[in-house]
Amino acid sequence: QVQLVESGGGLVEPGGSLRLSCADSGSITSINVMGWYRQAPGKQRELVAAISSGGNIEYVDSVKGRFAISRDNAKNTVYLQMNSLKPEDTAVYYCKVALTWGDFYSATSGSWGQGTQVTVSS
Repeated sequence: QVQLVESGGGLVEPGGSLRLSCADSGSITSINVMGWYRQAPGKQRELVAAISSGGNIEYVDSVKGRFAISRDNAKNTVYLQMNSLKPEDTAVYYCKVALTWGDFYSATSGSWGQGTQVTVSS
C-alpha cells in the first residue's frame, strides 16, 4: 500500500526558495513515476513536475528554469526544489506516484499525498 508523506511547504517572500519532499512509506517496488501537482484557489489542478524511475523528467512551462525535481530511489523519496518563487506559484502542492505516465496524468489513477501549502507573498 502506498503511503505518501509530504513536507517542506510554507510562507516565503517573492524570489525565495523552498524544497518539498515526498516520502513513500509503503512498498514502491512497482512505482515508476513520482511528481507534483498544484492547485491554486479557483483554478484547476495542474502538473508541475514529474520524474520516472529511468530519469525522464517533465515540467510545466511556467516553472522551467526555476524548479528542479529529483528522486532518491533508495529512500523512496521525491524532491521539488523551488527557486525564484513568484506569487503565482502560491498553491497547495500535491505529491503523486503512479505505475505509468498515463496513470500519472490521469486524475483517477495513481496515489496522492495530502497536500502541502506553499504561499509566496511579501
